[in-house]
Amino acid sequence: MTGTADALSQQRPRIVVVGAGFGGLNVVQALAPAAVDITLLDRTNHNLFQPLLYQVATAALAPSDIAVPIRSIFSRRPNVRVLMGEVDGVDTAGRLVGVRETGEIPYDVLILATGSVYSWFGHDDWASRSISLKTLDDAERVRLHVLGAFELAESRTDPGEIRALLTFVVVGGGPTGVELAGAIAELARSTLARDYRHIDPKSTRVVVCEGGPRLLASFPERLSAYADRKLKALGVEVRTGETVEDVRDDGITAAGHRIAAANVFWCAGTEATPAARWINAQPGRHGLIKVNADGSVVGHDDIFAIGDVAEMAGPDGKPLPALAPVAKQQGYHLGRMIRARIEGRSAPKPFHYRDYGQLAVLGRSAAVADFGWLRMTGVLAWMLWGAVHLFLLLGARNKMVVYLNWVWAWITYGSGARLMTGVDRALSERSDRAGSIGDDERRTQQARHAPDHPNPSATPYPSPDTPAQPVPARASDPASARG
Repeated sequence: MTGTADALSQQRPRIVVVGAGFGGLNVVQALAPAAVDITLLDRTNHNLFQPLLYQVATAALAPSDIAVPIRSIFSRRPNVRVLMGEVDGVDTAGRLVGVRETGEIPYDVLILATGSVYSWFGHDDWASRSISLKTLDDAERVRLHVLGAFELAESRTDPGEIRALLTFVVVGGGPTGVELAGAIAELARSTLARDYRHIDPKSTRVVVCEGGPRLLASFPERLSAYADRKLKALGVEVRTGETVEDVRDDGITAAGHRIAAANVFWCAGTEATPAARWINAQPGRHGLIKVNADGSVVGHDDIFAIGDVAEMAGPDGKPLPALAPVAKQQGYHLGRMIRARIEGRSAPKPFHYRDYGQLAVLGRSAAVADFGWLRMTGVLAWMLWGAVHLFLLLGARNKMVVYLNWVWAWITYGSGARLMTGVDRALSERSDRAGSIGDDERRTQQARHAPDHPNPSATPYPSPDTPAQPVPARASDPASARG
């Protein structure tokens, strides 16, 4: 650690933090009181509370309810400079961070907290045929497609097209997938039930496809079974043990079965951002950066990595999970450690992750909570889930608004952010896809009644699910890496 010690012995060490998520924010907050100059880089100007992102996607909350401007957080810290930009490389020899919008930024210590992105398991073309849920832009796009599907269906007359528009497939049975599926089902069957005249929102079909044997694989089996029952009670169709083999514009193929749908949401798996490539480090599994016990990158004692982008071993020798509590604890510990070195104090004890448990909500008055020593389901778990998320949410205004929205939604079965403020080109594409499915079904019906049809059963969409020839490439479906 000689290089880092020399850098920290300077009068004003220059520390660059890339990423203002859970990890980056906590490391800056811990370091800000020290005599350092900090540059915090992020592609956006806000800190996002990702655990509630699905509620923005399903019109329960507005985007501003779960995001806080980064500058406002550090407005009283003159030594913290916030820049909005995208990193495109790092000169490790010259200690320079290349930023596409602003040029190069020098550093003495570099901290990478860039998080993760969704992985399509080698099928990058699936990204354009499905919608992921990772950013506020993603959430607004999902909301536009969910609400837009009902609006388009109300104006259509073809039954096949309407069925396709009202079919929502969620790929991935982790916390994000489970919460999103439950929220869409409740939105359709409760909030929107009386709003339409031509269509029946209660006929909406929501399908969860999970490649593993059960939902919420990181939870105990009893809680997974409870989640399965609760989702089915909401009308969600749960398909476990069915790996997605193909994603097309008109639906998916899972375990050899074709599901015709105009709406496919991807919540299946994640991989690290390309930060390893920036510093010429050999990436580990899922593109993670291998780090030492103190968070320093192997082979670079002046570069640290935390959160979803880092591969750090836990007490049992297994890599720590890509969860928000891990990133927060790593960020806080790293900030304290660097500050201690700057101020000439003894370093804190080695990092030890404290697992405070995990939670997942399953709709109105239902959730699961696993604290190891205590496992809860039902209303108590749901109330605890709400209390924990309100506590962790940044900003007094956001806490109050989210709480009031939840109370109002619980009393009235309504959603407060059901406005469509823009028309996405993808929305019209969904209409085209639904129309093509409807055309296929019409051709199917005509073919069935044709006397000279050589094989009446060989039709593209004879029913919502049709056996299909599986694509050779198969992909695993790990649990969602959402905090």
